[in-house]
Amino acid sequence: MKRVALCLVLLCILAAPSLAADTKAKPAAAPVDSLVLLERQVAKDSTKFDPLYKVGVMYLDRDRITESVRAFEKAHQLRPKDVKTLVNLGAAYDASGSPANAQKYYKEALVLAPNDSIASCRMASSLYSQGKHQDAVDQLRDILRIQPTSYCAYFTLGVAFADAGIYRDAIRMWRKVIEIAPASAEAVSARESIEVLEKYVP
Repeated sequence: MKRVALCLVLLCILAAPSLAADTKAKPAAAPVDSLVLLERQVAKDSTKFDPLYKVGVMYLDRDRITESVRAFEKAHQLRPKDVKTLVNLGAAYDASGSPANAQKYYKEALVLAPNDSIASCRMASSLYSQGKHQDAVDQLRDILRIQPTSYCAYFTLGVAFADAGIYRDAIRMWRKVIEIAPASAEAVSARESIEVLEKYVP
């Protein structure tokens, strides 16, 4: 049976913007992209943490990975102990194909916040992408022992099970995500992945 999991959980959910239906009104000027505004702000003054952090997040969301790494590196220099910046910098490095750099920042985040489940989940995902499957699964189980409502751990375990072809367990993990955090982005992906995987489960 062909493995389908990794394709499933990396689905991009795009929301189409709503358009006004008033044809009599004068056409409005095109809205300025919030990323453009942030870029201008950073170009004008790159010593402020908030715009650098926000532009890094937006670059990461738009798969502009090199720019995301640069923005988060600068934000990290301004606030070296900010856990969210460390985790996002790790995520940017993971996206750039540099798991060793990514894990360095996840470790820094976990030194500052040992129970941060997002940092732990990111670390597990990074290890999994390197083929260190057992290390990743062990870490996720450790997270769930400490924080049994960590939906990111259930989500990532679901990915691991699905990738291994253990579809029933993958579905069970993703149902936990939906139960714990029904409005999360992970729950959206979990629902779609369950729908597809159920076709492969008799």
